Amino acid sequence: MDWLTDQFANLQQWLFEAVVQPAVYAVGLGGWVEDAFDATGWLLVGLIQIAILLIVIGPLQRWRPVEPVVDRRAIRTDILYTLIHRLGLFRLGLFFAVQPLFDDLLGMARADGWGTLHLDQLWPGVTDVPWIAFAIYLVVIDFVEYLIHRGQHRFNWWWALHSLHHSQRQMTMWSDNRNHLLDDLIHDAIIVLVAQLIGVAPGQFIAIVAFTQLSESLQHANLRLGFGAIGERLWISPRFHRVHHSIGIGHESAGPRTLGGHNFGVLLPWWDMLFRTVNFERRYDPTGIRDQVEPDADGRLRDYGGGFWSQQWRGLKRLAGRG
Repeated sequence: MDWLTDQFANLQQWLFEAVVQPAVYAVGLGGWVEDAFDATGWLLVGLIQIAILLIVIGPLQRWRPVEPVVDRRAIRTDILYTLIHRLGLFRLGLFFAVQPLFDDLLGMARADGWGTLHLDQLWPGVTDVPWIAFAIYLVVIDFVEYLIHRGQHRFNWWWALHSLHHSQRQMTMWSDNRNHLLDDLIHDAIIVLVAQLIGVAPGQFIAIVAFTQLSESLQHANLRLGFGAIGERLWISPRFHRVHHSIGIGHESAGPRTLGGHNFGVLLPWWDMLFRTVNFERRYDPTGIRDQVEPDADGRLRDYGGGFWSQQWRGLKRLAGRG
């Protein structure tokens, strides 16, 4: 792990000095150099992730696809979402828009006695081992991710935003980041707050996010792949997660148009098993949302938008009860 950390640091330093730093000075933002160095880390992570998508997961999709590709426009839109998030453009927007407010709120919380609990220091001699500390933080963050995901499917206002993610009927490795920006803002604020309060170091946080995102890209792939009876109970597979996206199964329960569902886990299926939301059926169903294919009482199908801006606008209209 130390070797990997050193190699990443060297690459980050090179990319910053060769590309980012000159660009920052060229646009007159020399006072932001330190922040730009941190942003370079996220940029590098995104570039590595996209390379893995193209070199590893892409060929897997072509090897064992669940379904033929018929809607390339939808996939191109998902690629745009991926580039916005993985190359740091979304985080750049958050930095200028809400980071000062978030820092103030976190400072107020700490002033009121909400200090940082360093989970990696609870068991001296054991949690001092880097990979053990990383595993502990990964499991805790994953549990928080499960709770967030349950909330996205439990509360009507949150589902109004999150439903954009499920409206993709041509699911591929690019679909993970297909989210409403407001949904992402809420999600990221919760994760960052928890990470701060339990003492996740910046380097560990980047590694956890990168590892989680890569796994999620694989889960969303157009790939006929399960991990077997044992593996499915240790890590979430593309088959397991596709059930979550399946029409009428993964995000509905107790009848049509009723929020609920199965397989909310992000990395580990343990939380679904613990809270009885798991579905281990070996099936590969069409993905999407029931109201895209079944008319409502007025005979209308819901349109979630075809392009990026259309999808974002329609999400806000659903949130306001007008979409």
